[in-house]
Amino acid sequence: MVESAGGAPEDGAAEVLDRPLPDGVRRAVVQIVSDGFGGLTVAELPPQLRQYARFTPSRRVKFAANAMAAALESDPLFRQRIGERLREAQPELAGALDAGTPPPAADPLDVAAAAYVLRPLGWVKLVTAAGEEAQRADAERADEETRAELERLRAELTAARGHTKAETERLRAELETAKKEAESAHRKLRGALSDIKRGEAALRKAAAESEAARAESQAQLSAADSEARRLKARLGEAEAALEATRRAAREGRSVEDMRVRLLLDTVLEAAQGLRRELALPPVSVRPAETVDAVEPGRMTPKDIAARALSENDPAILDQLLALPQAHLVVDGYNVTKTGYPTMPLEKQRLRLLGSLSQLALQTGAEVTCVFDGAELAAPVLLAPPRGVRVLFSKAGVTADELIRQLVRAEPPGRPVIVVSTDREVADGIAKAGARPVASAVLLKRLSRG
Repeated sequence: MVESAGGAPEDGAAEVLDRPLPDGVRRAVVQIVSDGFGGLTVAELPPQLRQYARFTPSRRVKFAANAMAAALESDPLFRQRIGERLREAQPELAGALDAGTPPPAADPLDVAAAAYVLRPLGWVKLVTAAGEEAQRADAERADEETRAELERLRAELTAARGHTKAETERLRAELETAKKEAESAHRKLRGALSDIKRGEAALRKAAAESEAARAESQAQLSAADSEARRLKARLGEAEAALEATRRAAREGRSVEDMRVRLLLDTVLEAAQGLRRELALPPVSVRPAETVDAVEPGRMTPKDIAARALSENDPAILDQLLALPQAHLVVDGYNVTKTGYPTMPLEKQRLRLLGSLSQLALQTGAEVTCVFDGAELAAPVLLAPPRGVRVLFSKAGVTADELIRQLVRAEPPGRPVIVVSTDREVADGIAKAGARPVASAVLLKRLSRG
């Protein structure tokens, strides 16, 4: 038989607990291990517990409870060292357990925890009895709490019933009052509806009479206007005839000659006005020039077809800008981000506007460059170059929409060329009668100088 550190035989070392350690006993055991933990050196601790050597007792209980309980159960030497610390801390309790007479006034959980650590003879019975005692205490406490809660709920129910009864009586009284008020309101409403119906009937009658009077007045006014127009027409005819007679008498001509001359003057003035309006040039084509033939030095249709230009040829842009009153509209950022996207926006704008100024000077065309205002963090201080109109879209309006507005503002028939790679912009302005040109074509033309 092995002697323990306190000299008592470890007769209970062979006893085995056949059920899980009760929660209360387990907490007390973990606390005993945590208290005795600090009295041991790191070498005396099991390897799995050495990482908690510097923890405070409360932190050891919180973070190492499971590890300490497992080590106490599986490591007899560690359990013996903890038992020695317990004997030093509570010698009276340890001596009573060794003698088999635990103090009757001691807490059963503390007695069971100490017995679990020291393992005296009959320690399993002490642990089991402590667990049962703790369960009975918990059951009694729960029963007391349940009875107290039941009494509280009964009191609340009685109070609620009284309050409900009083509230019900109050609501019944209010309901009776509301019913009486509703009946009175219904009587007043029925009287008001009768008055409204009588008023509506009178209003309809007055409206019908007013409409009849208005129709009669309108008919009389129309008749008076017709008579006045007829008299005014007769007066105009008489005045015209009188003036014609006087003029014919002064000029010694008949009325018929005067009418013919007046008609001739009218035709001549109309022809002159039409010629000024159409701005017709002098006739330079002779009938012989209308006969289809090939003259020396003239190109044939085959020559013309051979000189057809590709859509990507910048010469197309020159041909379009050579049209009378041509207007070139440029989607600024679409061109700059196609040609030199890595440059800052400010330098992109300056480079493009400088090239467009040279193009406007060379072709004489009207040039408008549109930039998206949403790209700006602040208003742009920019002096537009000569020959180029610079526009930024307003807040909430994209550059694409501003370009469409510019195209719609032009009169039908004026040649408008829009430079943009955006397919949606190209399709939209094409429907409005403008000519779309890819940004790459403009870039090629500008690089040519």
